Amino acid sequence: MSNVSGDPMVAFRSSGPAGTPVLWGYPPGLSIVDLVPDDMKALTHPHWNKFPPVNPMWHYLLGLIYILLGAISITGNSLVLHLFTKTQDLRTPANMFVVNLAFSDLCMMITQFPMFVLNCFNGGVWLFGPFLCELYACTGSIFGLCSICTMAAISYDRYNVIVNGMNGKRMTYGRAAGFIAFCWAYAIGWSIPPFLGWGKYIPEGILDSCSFDYLTRDTATVSYTCSLFVSNYCTPLAIIIFCYYHIVGAIFHHEEALREQAKKMNVTSLRSNADQNAQSAEIRVAKVAMINISLWVAMWTPYAAIVLQGAVGNQEKITPLVTILPALIAKSASIANPIVYAISHPKYRLALQAQLPWFCINEKPSTGGRGEDSQSTITSNTTSSDVSMP
Repeated sequence: MSNVSGDPMVAFRSSGPAGTPVLWGYPPGLSIVDLVPDDMKALTHPHWNKFPPVNPMWHYLLGLIYILLGAISITGNSLVLHLFTKTQDLRTPANMFVVNLAFSDLCMMITQFPMFVLNCFNGGVWLFGPFLCELYACTGSIFGLCSICTMAAISYDRYNVIVNGMNGKRMTYGRAAGFIAFCWAYAIGWSIPPFLGWGKYIPEGILDSCSFDYLTRDTATVSYTCSLFVSNYCTPLAIIIFCYYHIVGAIFHHEEALREQAKKMNVTSLRSNADQNAQSAEIRVAKVAMINISLWVAMWTPYAAIVLQGAVGNQEKITPLVTILPALIAKSASIANPIVYAISHPKYRLALQAQLPWFCINEKPSTGGRGEDSQSTITSNTTSSDVSMP
């Protein structure tokens, strides 16, 4: 066996007798940390010393996937922002949350995917030094946590309107702006402590990206990681499940009340012909609720589980690829969010049809009523109030 170069970042080859294939790989005993630039070694956790370098194919594959994710996310979220600025009908207090979510997701992808892709196609190591590693992780944290907080705010807004109805406090532009300001303050507040000694930002996974340190077992790091898990995973998830559970419950309670009233009046339905579509709108709300919860759980749970396992569980099973794939899934939320919360809904689709006719959207304008534009009207006393349901 002979090294092509003394540089450990260059693969070696093994050649046998004439006619046998030439095999490429890394020298025996080489660690993934050996490929890290010298200025990054102090920031790299010793946990990664026990793992050999991953197949270079993974770096190129992940780089290509990130290019695809980045292009779709930037396009989708930019489209939501474009439609909001160009369409007066979309400028409602509730839609401010959708716009904030699109802006946060857009910033997430703009700050994350270019550096990651450059690292993937340049040896699969972090190339930009310790400061930018920490800044990269911090911006990813801010935008990711803001998106999570905004999704919880959206679910609360829908709960307030659909479940509380006329008894709920009306969402105004000022109140919506206050919620959005809280989301940003909350995200920034949880992302700054690693710079102040509570927690750390370090390279993770295949070491071409940076994130929270969930591997160090000192008191400060473990307490920060567990606090982050509770406050930014468990709490938003609990809010989302609580809100959508009661939204669906209110919908079915309202439908049951209508059926009982119809029986008393000896009629098939209390709905007029023009209002029959509202029934499908109610069912659609329940489906959207389940989709929102399922997507949130599917995209954020794998990474949350890795973080918690690193902090208090068995670290032996946390390998470079086991770490980087859940992180990739979490960032793919920036693709799903504009589709689930905006582009799939009739009002946005009508705006898209008007602004960009070459998209070939064929959305028919609603004739009004309780089901207008995927809107639902539900309260416990059957009081109606038009609301949009993301």
